[in-house]
Amino acid sequence: MTIELFLNYFTKYMTTFSNWAWGYHLLILLVVGGIFFMIYSGFVPFLHLGHAFNILRGKYDDADSEGEITHFQALSSALAATVGMGNISGVAVAISIGGPGALFWMWVSALIGTATKFFTCTLAVMYRGKDSQGNLQGGPMYVITEGLGQRWRPVAIWFCVAGMFGVLPIFQANQLTQIVREVVLIPQNIVSENQHLTSDFITGLILVAIVSVVIFGGIRRIAEVASRMVPAMVVLYFLSVCFILWANFEKLPETISLIFTDAFQGLYYKKDASGIIGGALGAMIIQGVRRAAFSNEAGIGTAPLAHGAAKTNEPVREGLAAMVGPIIDTIIVCTMTALAILVTGAWKTDQSGIGMTLLAFESAIPTFGKYILILCAGIFSITTLFTFSYFGAKCLGFIVGAEYQNYYNYFYVSSIILGAVAKMTAVMSLIDGMYAMMAIPNMIAALFLAPTVRRATKDYFQRMRKLR
Repeated sequence: MTIELFLNYFTKYMTTFSNWAWGYHLLILLVVGGIFFMIYSGFVPFLHLGHAFNILRGKYDDADSEGEITHFQALSSALAATVGMGNISGVAVAISIGGPGALFWMWVSALIGTATKFFTCTLAVMYRGKDSQGNLQGGPMYVITEGLGQRWRPVAIWFCVAGMFGVLPIFQANQLTQIVREVVLIPQNIVSENQHLTSDFITGLILVAIVSVVIFGGIRRIAEVASRMVPAMVVLYFLSVCFILWANFEKLPETISLIFTDAFQGLYYKKDASGIIGGALGAMIIQGVRRAAFSNEAGIGTAPLAHGAAKTNEPVREGLAAMVGPIIDTIIVCTMTALAILVTGAWKTDQSGIGMTLLAFESAIPTFGKYILILCAGIFSITTLFTFSYFGAKCLGFIVGAEYQNYYNYFYVSSIILGAVAKMTAVMSLIDGMYAMMAIPNMIAALFLAPTVRRATKDYFQRMRKLR
């Protein structure tokens, strides 16, 4: 079987799997579950956002608390995993399939996701457990076994198996390889449009070398690198898109109006701009929730793996810090990408994924736009590549023992090659499908244990009021 034939079969089966996994059952679990968390918490994410930022700036840090990293480093590590290529190309995919209205449903999902993050990440610290080497660990698998009991261990293993595949770096490697090819290699006539398998393979090898230097250093090195790179990459990307919006300021009101009207009418332009076709509202909502989950991972379970390592003895405090993630990731970063694509008209072309975002940057910032995007995409991708390896290693360690968890990193870096040469549809479908498989046990455990979070939240804020 040739490589091309294998990749075609891989694409076909992964697409079928992903579409099945992301049915209405998962939409109900994530959205209705998130609404329940929001109401059940008494709207904590909105009422205590200021307190959350105080936690992140280190006001309540305690060096003697259990854990490995600070609140800010935990959020940076989680954001390094979520603020990635999903924010650049994932948004483009959502608009390409679901139209401008998909952004509105991404917003809704993100707002609901703040409550989900609060509950799941509070639980990640509340129910930390010991690995086979006696080290304190956090994450959905420990929440399941420590909070619900050892009879739930098969469900925890389910999460871990899905997690080992869900956090593979294939999507980031795929999209970074594509932008290197389209911005650097093809314009310089180094490769052709149709013959680039070898160059993609070489780009994958370079990524393997870069990622290996960091990930074999463990969570402390990952957190240190992420806490330095994440704020810088968000600011650079934000300023770049602000310039694009300023250059197309007259189109902004019309664009914002289109997002809201399209969200409920389910109408969007055809790719060839020859007219308007009807889009199913339900499909658009699924696409918005799906891409929001891919972007900010609220409910999926990767963020609790990072926040479970935070140096704190106050679970609620970590939950408050974690809930800032969907706001930064989806409400800010994803919105900036979507507006850039919409105001420049790039969404009406036949481009998809990062190619659509690249077109938006090139049209608004001639000459320099593509290089700015490749810099942002590079930082976005590499920081995600760093963090995801830690998540997957923890999942393997839970199943076979912590002494063997570092072997996951070899599987992890080798998968970068597959991501570099495979089709975008295939790699996104694989990750989407595994995210769905991770979300089911994570959300079920959080729903069962929600009363413990509510009691802990009430106790925490009563103590905070006494300290004032």
